[in-house]
Amino acid sequence: DHVAIYNIRKNQMFDAAALREEWSIRPDQVVDFQALVGDQVDNVPGVPTIGPKTAQTLLATYGTLDEVLAHSSEVPGAKGKKLVEGRESALLSRELVRLDRHVPIEPDWAAARIGGMDPQRLVALFSEFGFRTFAERAARLTRTTPVPPRRSPAGYQLVDTTAMLAELVAKLSEQELISVDTETTHVQPRWAEIVGYSFSCRPGEAFYVPVRGPAGQAVLEPRRTIESLRPILENPRIGKVGQNLKYDMIVLRGAGVQMRGVVFDTMVASYLLDAGARNHSLDVLAKRYLNHTTIKIDELIGRGKLQKRMDEVPVVDVANYAAEDADIPLRLKPLLAERLEETGLTRLNETVEVPLIAVLVKMEFHGVRVDPACLADLSVRYGERLSQLEREIEDLAGHPLNIASPKQLAEVLFHELGLPVLKKTKTGPSTDAEVLDQLAEKHALPAKIVEYRQFAKLKNTYVDALPMLIHPQTGRVHASFNQVVTATGRLSSSEPNLQNIPIRTEEGREIRAAFVAGEPGWKLLAADYSQIELRILAHFCEDEVLCEAFARDEDIHTLVASQVFGVASDEVSSVMRRHAKAVNFGIIYGQSPFGLAKSLGISQEEAATFIDGYFARYRGVGEFFDRTLGDCYRQGYVTTTLGRRRVIEGVRSPSLLAAATEKAGRRPLNLPERTAVNTVIQGSAADMIKLAMIAIDRRLHEEAFQARMILQIHDELVFESPPNEIDRLAQLVQNEMRTVLTLRVPLKVDVMWGDNWAECEPWIV
Repeated sequence: DHVAIYNIRKNQMFDAAALREEWSIRPDQVVDFQALVGDQVDNVPGVPTIGPKTAQTLLATYGTLDEVLAHSSEVPGAKGKKLVEGRESALLSRELVRLDRHVPIEPDWAAARIGGMDPQRLVALFSEFGFRTFAERAARLTRTTPVPPRRSPAGYQLVDTTAMLAELVAKLSEQELISVDTETTHVQPRWAEIVGYSFSCRPGEAFYVPVRGPAGQAVLEPRRTIESLRPILENPRIGKVGQNLKYDMIVLRGAGVQMRGVVFDTMVASYLLDAGARNHSLDVLAKRYLNHTTIKIDELIGRGKLQKRMDEVPVVDVANYAAEDADIPLRLKPLLAERLEETGLTRLNETVEVPLIAVLVKMEFHGVRVDPACLADLSVRYGERLSQLEREIEDLAGHPLNIASPKQLAEVLFHELGLPVLKKTKTGPSTDAEVLDQLAEKHALPAKIVEYRQFAKLKNTYVDALPMLIHPQTGRVHASFNQVVTATGRLSSSEPNLQNIPIRTEEGREIRAAFVAGEPGWKLLAADYSQIELRILAHFCEDEVLCEAFARDEDIHTLVASQVFGVASDEVSSVMRRHAKAVNFGIIYGQSPFGLAKSLGISQEEAATFIDGYFARYRGVGEFFDRTLGDCYRQGYVTTTLGRRRVIEGVRSPSLLAAATEKAGRRPLNLPERTAVNTVIQGSAADMIKLAMIAIDRRLHEEAFQARMILQIHDELVFESPPNEIDRLAQLVQNEMRTVLTLRVPLKVDVMWGDNWAECEPWIV
């Protein structure tokens, strides 16, 4: 009655009342409850088949474990028999669970009190290491002098009159290089309205031009202001620098201005220098390269329910924040440019990543139309399927359960059904997809749970979410294509993540059918690199057989199967080809015999034999692996065809790898080594499709196409086009994608077109 538990994870107190509500037992019954149920994580056996609900019922009826065991013969059915048989196990479990109450401990309660702090030193320490929130909190709690607010540089100016604006425009028009930033009302650029503009053309000097703010505060008229700034923003001879300029360019395009002259983006440059870093924000870059602590956005707009829009913040406060956002990129530019030059990344930045920004701006600005009626129909059907699956799952479990609760699923799978625990987490037995896939071979319930999760994810992530993302003015979804997320150089997408729509399932096809052309009568055209990663592998390894097969446009999976199995091509069965296909793609990711065996449902011995046969037949592939890993060990990084870098630690020396290979009889790669090989291949594919996007975009503009590039998904580009341009567009896209880089093997591009993304038919010349 005098004890409560503080649950740190949930931030709540757990007392006797909470225990009764959640476990339906009293505190004095906890030990007996756990003795009956057991705990596999702590190796407490319990009584087989006795789960929480049965234990609760028994203890509610008989009160204690001793009484439960004394009346076990009265318990009907299999449960009673298990109690009789499990008596000794239950008593042992009680001893394992119960604490020793007689340990000689004399608590020093005074020592447990919070105290012993040196307030001044604590505040200084927090301030030194950048924990400003902690420093301010410590200052308040200990009543020391608060951390003084940082003053903005004298060079930051608020431009809030037409005369000052004219003076600023004249100054900017004389510059060869300026830094640009916008303040807006929304994090999604197509939904944002401009609050103000900031510029910098000299380190430590910056200007903020407000066009929206709280009532009564001086701001400039939005339309006249942007018309005054247009000659600066659209002049390609005035170079533009900034942080995440793609966002600002989309916002400006929405206001009718197309910013030109972009020469450097500090976020993109940081990504090229360290593709594996988690954060390339201006706050992080300022601290890393300038040892400067920036004004944080939360300081202006707050958080949670009290969060304001930027145009609700006093203009003078926004001015300091916005001016800094223009000043810092200008100060970072020479530092980052020097490092790009030192690491041989300047050309990649200037010819690929910076030009790509303008291409992505067009894609995100135009967006893609989705059919809300199609999605509404899917939502109903998926909802009905989920309800049906829920009933089937409860029938198999024997009682209702919360399918979204890993704890309840674990109870049913491992305690009630007695299925084996394959993996453990910090909170107990794992019920992740990998575990459920393996358990599905032993019982029907795990397979149903997997299916339920798949439908629930598709419904929540796409079917129900996509209509919410349709812009009210454009009627389109405007996904963000991110340059600085994946370590391999590939683009990712968000809001929504279109790259996770399943490709080979019927449900994925149904969702893709909702993506349609945005103009009446127009069509979608999709162009996809065929087996691009295998072709890049053949290019790097220079294996004659592989290169010749691609040159003759042979079925590479049939070829590999015939050579590894030692049969003629026309004797290759569908199973042989499936095995060869799994190995062909698994090789790129350094798949082990264990992984291949699991994916194909064969023994590890069979998988090992197949992998060994592959490397014996295609020795160039193994030599490419050794060459790549040797270079990575010596340099600390790997590079792609265009010199894109990724730092990778943990690759073993060639001698250690050779020794491990000799011992195992094959090349056993660890995770860093698999990552190194995969990065070279995937990164080169990323280079290729980015170059293709830039080239195609340029030709669409030069040749005055109405057609637009609207999506990039993995190795696929999607366009919307009027019907009369389809043939010309298909030829243009196919030619550019095929010739953008010269490899030792020909590139193949499959082109499809149709009314929606799912129902495209092959384009034939």
